[in-house]
Amino acid sequence: MKVDRTQFMEEGYLVFREVIPPEELDSLRESYELMVSRQRELWSRERAPNDPPGGVWETSAQPRLLLGRAPLAGHVDEKTASAIEIWVHENMQGVSSELLDTEDAGVTEMMLMCNPVKDRGPATWHRDHHPIDTAPLQGYIDDIVETGPRYVQWNLSLYDDSVLWVLPGSHLRVNSEAENEQLLADPKVPLPGAVQTHLNAGDGVVYILPILHWGSNYSRKMRRTIHGGFSNYTHYPASDYLDYLSPEVQEKFGRWNARSNEMKTWCEEALRATIEKDATAYHTALEKLHPERGEKAKMLSTVFLCKAACFVALTHGYELADLPDELKNRGKGPHPITLNWGPPFAERFTKEEASVLWDRFKPLDALLKTDEELYLPGFQSGPMHYYFNEMPADFGVSDFIKTWEL
Repeated sequence: MKVDRTQFMEEGYLVFREVIPPEELDSLRESYELMVSRQRELWSRERAPNDPPGGVWETSAQPRLLLGRAPLAGHVDEKTASAIEIWVHENMQGVSSELLDTEDAGVTEMMLMCNPVKDRGPATWHRDHHPIDTAPLQGYIDDIVETGPRYVQWNLSLYDDSVLWVLPGSHLRVNSEAENEQLLADPKVPLPGAVQTHLNAGDGVVYILPILHWGSNYSRKMRRTIHGGFSNYTHYPASDYLDYLSPEVQEKFGRWNARSNEMKTWCEEALRATIEKDATAYHTALEKLHPERGEKAKMLSTVFLCKAACFVALTHGYELADLPDELKNRGKGPHPITLNWGPPFAERFTKEEASVLWDRFKPLDALLKTDEELYLPGFQSGPMHYYFNEMPADFGVSDFIKTWEL
């Protein structure tokens, strides 16, 4: 497929026609509908006492299948393997590699978004972005401008789908005052300059987070839209489906998994260098994580590692009294796009190491927040003490390292 990366970088999204070859569309629909049936059975069994018989299928405004996670991953078989293999198609994986300017983009999440059983209307405009456990928006923008995105996200429609709207260029800037005013007044109507993505069956839209986007109408109209993304950061908590995939696809997933394990090792090296106050080892680990990326990227990753250090401490039972409850309540991962690999990774450190690690990162954490509770519309976080937009002023990796001696 023809890829215009310049337009993608400027506008933050591209629409591609016939990403799913027309001759494969019907069989892929059948594969995904089998997965929907299996997920509905799981939701029915897992429903709470006061839930309707269908559980999540009946209560959610947008029922969503998570194909790469247990327990649904264990229900992929030879009849439904194509639901996984579509992600490796050149029209998705190849295009994503070009857009990320990498040789071999790996699949991250593999999902399917479905219509609700009753009309739910519009969602709210938002960025898929939680500054509280990731980083301020400006850190993402600086990284994208400097070197390009680390992650691209897809909506790939099995049926005609015009739900998604995007605001071109918003991935490279913070909200304007006028946008904030409108979002506070009514976050469920089109923003000026926004574009509705009209996807025919088989079409796809790929976009850069953290672009502002909107689910405009969750209605009973048939919706089966494949959703997820690509990055060099991957994490597969369940891989029961691998035996049903072709040898070529198995090899790709194996390669991405091996790369993920390397990423974990390099993250551990960066965190241990922080414990040991070894500046050279810390710089080396960042270079392994992000070869050929600039200083802004390495500062963004340092913020990500700060959050990872927090979750390592939380996993080891630290209350972290100086940490706002809102961050404790975000959970312990995994969120590998932001270098938080979840509880198994945290267990690589002892409780004593976790304590020292958090002490090293506390000065940076203090710069990321304020005593005053803040709120900006257009994010997936409510009011919090962490900055939504601003990275620490005039503060880079070398400044972080200097804090180790405080």
